[in-house]
Amino acid sequence: MHILPTISTMFIVISAIFVGFGWYHIVKGNRETHQKLMVLGAIFALAFFIIYMSRTLFEGNTSFGGPESLKLPYHLFLFFHIALATVGGVLGLITLWFAYKNKFLKHKKIGRVAAIVWLLTAPTGVLVYVLLYLMYPGGTTKPVIDAIFGL
Repeated sequence: MHILPTISTMFIVISAIFVGFGWYHIVKGNRETHQKLMVLGAIFALAFFIIYMSRTLFEGNTSFGGPESLKLPYHLFLFFHIALATVGGVLGLITLWFAYKNKFLKHKKIGRVAAIVWLLTAPTGVLVYVLLYLMYPGGTTKPVIDAIFGL
């Protein structure tokens, strides 16, 4: 079993759940609950990112092990997921910054988009996990850290 990808995928799902409930609570006017849930969502997203980057650096990414006919569609979907995750992460940081600076009009405007992107990112991440570790297990590639140092 691939424990780190399983944990990191669970963290991104937990993050999205907190974001979804956080959004619900701000719509209902529960600012304190919203703030707590969104901070928890950010913490779980950060935990995902730390695990993902550590694994990428020291262990490497897993190559797609499915049939050749699905390789291109998988990589296009993976690119879409990575783009969503990157945009969602950046928008999330901007949204948190605006909240921290009490710029709530900007926070609200960007936060809606950030939440939608994040709520799309999580299921696409789960699908990448299912394709890569459950349906078509592949082999691992060389860790980035080894490639950097020529090991």
